[in-house]
Amino acid sequence: MTDFTRPDGRRADEPRSISIETGFQPHAEGSVLIASGNTHVICSASVEEFVPRWMRGSGKGWVTAEYGMLPRATNTRARREAAAGRQGGRTQEIQRLIGRSLRGVVDLAALGERSITVDCDVVRADGGTRTASITGSYVALGIALHGLLSEGKIDKDPMIDSVGAISVGIVSGTPLLDLCYEEDSAAETDMNVVMTGCGKFIELQATAEGMPFAREELNDLLGLAEIGIRYAIDQQSAVLNS
Repeated sequence: MTDFTRPDGRRADEPRSISIETGFQPHAEGSVLIASGNTHVICSASVEEFVPRWMRGSGKGWVTAEYGMLPRATNTRARREAAAGRQGGRTQEIQRLIGRSLRGVVDLAALGERSITVDCDVVRADGGTRTASITGSYVALGIALHGLLSEGKIDKDPMIDSVGAISVGIVSGTPLLDLCYEEDSAAETDMNVVMTGCGKFIELQATAEGMPFAREELNDLLGLAEIGIRYAIDQQSAVLNS
């Protein structure tokens, strides 16, 4: 692993550096700018005192997410989806994944009948935008929940575990952790992993772009993913506990 040469000089089992700046959007109940290497995402959590119609009277709250990329987040301009009049399938898939990942670590009953929407806006993309969005959204959501506790609107913290995400893949026959765009576009196998702090999985998205991958390779990728997610969760904890 250590002999493999990557575009940014990292070891095969080395994640990109993560930085998390809180309060990036001061009007939101919780917000961060997360930078994972050259991928930067603004994650903003908004609290609203209602739930979707189908949840009214349930005594439970709701956590969901929306996702989008700014037109020049990549090396060529992408048309705004609003201009096209509809969201693309990739956008819908990613925002549903973010919402599922957050709900997997939240006690919705403890939230009460209120909704929290986390908006994820990619301002700079270099691979791993969905995984950075999940990692950053957890922090933004945690800040918003802390505010509800401080204001006495909820009796206990609804967060029951942490959650992080990372990409892994096989490039030129070598398993790699935390793919940048150049690696992701050349990967024979591409995989996104969402895992909780206690080591349980919320989602595994694995695709063989070329040759099918073996069970042993899957195990190698999961091992790499755990390294990266443990690092991401450590960065989340450092921010939320500071």
